[in-house]
Amino acid sequence: MGRNHMRHLSTREGCSLVAVADPEPGLVQDAVGKTGATGYADALAMIDEADIDAVVIATPTTAHASLATAAIARGLPVLVEKPLAATVAEGIELVGAARARGVPLQVGHVERFNPAVLELGRRLEHGWVGSIYSITSRRAGPFPARIRDVGVTIDLATHDADILSWIARERPTRVYAETAQRLHASNEDLLFGLLHFPSGATGMLDVNWLTPAKRRQLSVVGESGMFELDYLTQRLTFTSADVGSPTIIDGYATTFEGNVVTVDVATHEPLAAELDSFLDVVRRGGRPTVDGEDGLWALQIASCLLQAAADGHPVNLGEFGRLIPAP
Repeated sequence: MGRNHMRHLSTREGCSLVAVADPEPGLVQDAVGKTGATGYADALAMIDEADIDAVVIATPTTAHASLATAAIARGLPVLVEKPLAATVAEGIELVGAARARGVPLQVGHVERFNPAVLELGRRLEHGWVGSIYSITSRRAGPFPARIRDVGVTIDLATHDADILSWIARERPTRVYAETAQRLHASNEDLLFGLLHFPSGATGMLDVNWLTPAKRRQLSVVGESGMFELDYLTQRLTFTSADVGSPTIIDGYATTFEGNVVTVDVATHEPLAAELDSFLDVVRRGGRPTVDGEDGLWALQIASCLLQAAADGHPVNLGEFGRLIPAP
């Protein structure tokens, strides 16, 4: 992800990529050669010494807290890749530090900038499905050898915890999960999770690093129909619940299918939109589209899913919101 951020930031209008840091000398040399930025072997040294106005942190999850804390202490707006931190305790400290310092803290939940997701959100606001019954998300693909510090729940399911909360327009109050460890040396690489929302809507997560082909899919079922979304192709369809007359085959009513329409989506690269949004906050101030509190909730939901799987029973999120530092 660091390379992807670098690719965009080195070409954004009105933005200069001033410094890059990586412990691998070859990667630093390559980045310097491509962008002309100053290279650092130590990210903390870069944050402390470089003449920068903002910082993007795209490192292993366990390094997020220390680097983001250093940037916030210097008063730098921060975009930290998801998840916000490795633990909820670290996340609470980051949100509190950013608020106390008055520094924007954005979390890289890039799916919030996917144009198909945004179009889905607009259609839901206009009442296309009415009351939401269920939201189902599938995020699966091959095992990524690069990720060793956390399991699939913290690394990937935080995406879906955030998206499902955004679609439902509320936070879940109870979660349950089953996990498995098949290929990862130390953490789970499969998660099936259930989320209960105050409105009665149910969320389901299918997240794994075991599927041989990459799949990123979302469906929303409500009283008036169903949306189906593919994050990768940015394709969005709507199936009406008004089924009309059933299909008759050999005298039997075998199917009751509604009309399916493809929703127009103006496609673009979500990461570019995410970075443009961050740069706008750096220039103008204001609250990021996905702020530290959003990232903290996603991390808490993921942590509770892990707890539920370990304990073998549902976990209530309880009064977690009270632990988040007040604005």
